[in-house]
Amino acid sequence: MLPFHMRILIMVSLLFSAAMFGFFYAWVCSTMWGLDAGDPRVAITAMQAMNASVRNFAFAPVFFGTQFVIGITAVLLWHQNQTRAAGFFAASAIICFAGAFLLTLMINVPMNEDLAGQTVPNDLDAAREIWLAYSPDWQKWNLIRTVMSGLSFLLAVAGILSLVNKG
Repeated sequence: MLPFHMRILIMVSLLFSAAMFGFFYAWVCSTMWGLDAGDPRVAITAMQAMNASVRNFAFAPVFFGTQFVIGITAVLLWHQNQTRAAGFFAASAIICFAGAFLLTLMINVPMNEDLAGQTVPNDLDAAREIWLAYSPDWQKWNLIRTVMSGLSFLLAVAGILSLVNKG
């Protein structure tokens, strides 16, 4: 049986990876579709507000910490000679880092910063042009990071299952 601290770390890894996946998934299946269906002036204003508000104490530990928590879990499992589980957790950490964290910093954040610098026009057609230049590309990249964070979560689950199904 794994030591108590390892079981806690595994659960935190799973919780953080699920939170990351759930955050990106919510944008896919509700938020962006809702914004796309409304007035683009409202969509731009709302997206600017959401992007500004996401920099908070509740989101920061998950966004900045998930890949490290999972990575630490992998290293400690390796030291416990749980190499199969460690491999799953290491793969989970790498995918989370590259496919969710780095992708966000390199693509979605710059897109958000560009949108934040836009003055919302009163003219509906001008606002629609801004929104259509932003939303489809942003959603494409968000879908990729959603899939990657979902894969990261599944790899963490596979790590847990490999511990349970030993033998």
